[in-house]
Amino acid sequence: NNQNSKSMSSSSELVFPASAENPKCSKWRFTWEAQSHTSTLRLILLSPNIKPCTEITVNLSVEKSLLTVCFVEGDSVRVPVPWVLIDPEAPVHCRVFDDHVEVKIALLLPVDHPLISGLDLSEPEPEEEKPDSDTFFPFSVNYVIKKLSAMEEVHFYCRSCSTKLTKGIRLFNEMPSVDWQDVADNWFGTCCCSFGGISEQLVMQFAKSYSCTTGVCLITGASVIICKEDLVSCEFPELKGDQTYDSQVNSAKVTSLRPCPEEENNGVKPNNEVVEMMIDGDSSTCIPSKLKDENKMKSLAGISSKANCDTKNHNTGCCTNNLSERFSKEKEYEMNTELLDKQKIFLKGCLGDAFMLRHSNLSKDVKWIEFLCPKCSSLIGAYPCSSDKAPLDDGVRLYKFNISTCLPVRGLNDLFREYTLERMFSRQLLEAAQDELTFRTVVRDIHTKRALSQIVLLNPNAWCYSGFCMHNMEPVTKINMYPVVKLLFSANINDTELEPRNVEEWVTKNQADEVFMLPSQVKELITNLEMTNTMLPPSHMLLQGFSMSSLKR
Repeated sequence: NNQNSKSMSSSSELVFPASAENPKCSKWRFTWEAQSHTSTLRLILLSPNIKPCTEITVNLSVEKSLLTVCFVEGDSVRVPVPWVLIDPEAPVHCRVFDDHVEVKIALLLPVDHPLISGLDLSEPEPEEEKPDSDTFFPFSVNYVIKKLSAMEEVHFYCRSCSTKLTKGIRLFNEMPSVDWQDVADNWFGTCCCSFGGISEQLVMQFAKSYSCTTGVCLITGASVIICKEDLVSCEFPELKGDQTYDSQVNSAKVTSLRPCPEEENNGVKPNNEVVEMMIDGDSSTCIPSKLKDENKMKSLAGISSKANCDTKNHNTGCCTNNLSERFSKEKEYEMNTELLDKQKIFLKGCLGDAFMLRHSNLSKDVKWIEFLCPKCSSLIGAYPCSSDKAPLDDGVRLYKFNISTCLPVRGLNDLFREYTLERMFSRQLLEAAQDELTFRTVVRDIHTKRALSQIVLLNPNAWCYSGFCMHNMEPVTKINMYPVVKLLFSANINDTELEPRNVEEWVTKNQADEVFMLPSQVKELITNLEMTNTMLPPSHMLLQGFSMSSLKR
């Protein structure tokens, strides 16, 4: 049993306001903190209504994973020590501040050292309870698809009330990229005298094929997308076939959306294909939804070839005016005769899963509706719609942190048991920081675009554990530190804390990233941030007008 003790006197006296509303407020709280790549473990100890003496003694028992803080009066506070490699020969440093006690312990290795991650310091678990080596959060989309596909049949359940939400699903695919235009342009180019026309055709076909299919589940990082026909006890308004949208793309008027009978298919095999009846001037045509790819690509290649020839013969720049006009009319005709109005919305890649959307995923033609559990009315997902409230692509997004893949919910076999709102939020926050090189984010209401919170990243590689100290007769609890993102935040849920002008100035000045979320999710997120903030001493709660907190990652 290796023990180290340290006594320290201080003239400071800890004074805390009493609280009779919450009995736990009378107990001592603790927070263990560690930083990546540093060999120091830090303890913050505080109580809101106890006045400890100015002289304390700290005893560390490595074998028992227990740290005891003793006061002169004879009282003591017992704190469980997380499973880390502590240096038993190093002294324990203790300091008393106005509102908390700080203890620092030296480690042999940082908490995130590769040797630590490969070393199991806890007691062995039963063989059936051991997780697979590749199941550490966050799971990749490919991993989720692999695991779900290995199951014979999957039903999704509400995490709050265990209600079955879907029929049995057997087929799982990754959600196609929504950045169709950018991908196609980067691959083929946008110039009309190269392969720009092919790029346009690919994007159009993506838009036409973009819909959810019965029996197929699409997987994204934060959600699963289920066809509305596969949901249990749910009814939706019918999508109107004659609606129009204020889109940047010129379009013909859609007059109907109906199956084409076999005798009217002119030799096309009857597959109950959906066709569009389009009106263009004085004529109307019934066009099958599938394109004749070869003929169109050949025709398009001919235009591109003609463009190259004209460019070589006329040294007047990239394109001639006549050729540009001709090509523009060709593309306009293709769009006007082959895309429904709702499909034109997909050209901008405006759909996702409504979780931390960017400006590029927004459209004034699309509204997001919160999808609630039919039994307990808790939020479980969302779906895009237009004015008729029907799912725009026939799909409903169910968030992984609100559902389970089996019963019991969050059990050992539940693939989504480790998913939480804060973990998914912090993950995407870090991805944006790496991609955009920005550490400031403003979170906006996806409906009103009003700023609900400002966030500043402080440390993406921190570890911590918080809890309440133990009684003298209470057995030592085994705890493990978890990775967190330390940050500053400000909240505007009640529309009283953030001044709109100041927020916009802050966004512009700091080139802050902007994300759009459902307001109920932002409220839950801020509640978690505020709860974590209460575990900090008053001197650590605020910094430059922001509240300090952390999120699990």
